[in-house]
Amino acid sequence: MTELLDPGYIGLFLAAFFAATVFPFSSEVLFSTMLYGDYDFTLCLLSASAGNTLGGMSSYLLGFLVKWDWLEKYMNIRMEKVKSLHSKIKDHIAIASLLCWLPVIGDPLAVALGFMRAPVMKVIIFMFAGKFLRYFVWGLLTLKIINF
Repeated sequence: MTELLDPGYIGLFLAAFFAATVFPFSSEVLFSTMLYGDYDFTLCLLSASAGNTLGGMSSYLLGFLVKWDWLEKYMNIRMEKVKSLHSKIKDHIAIASLLCWLPVIGDPLAVALGFMRAPVMKVIIFMFAGKFLRYFVWGLLTLKIINF
């Protein structure tokens, strides 16, 4: 139980959080490094998934609250792209939330979900599932390479 107090997991949580926001950072590198350093797979998986989901939800919150000119100016997310995504995903909120882990389109998807006022709990559950699956597969590949 003392592993929960290890600053490594908190660091991974924060790295994954920032990687899902406007900061260009790869949390997968830290995730793999921690697995190589014999950190617990499950705790790494949960820390990274939770942090990345919270970071993704910050993009959702931006879409929900922020003025559009700020999004275009500071995050380089164009209104036209979000409107286009909105028309494509309005009937597929679960799938869109599940795909928020994807590079390039993940952040605009999360912003679009906030803009369209998608149900928060549904977004959190499916966003977490997508990010969890990404880290799970990444972790398995990392462990396979480590044990090769």
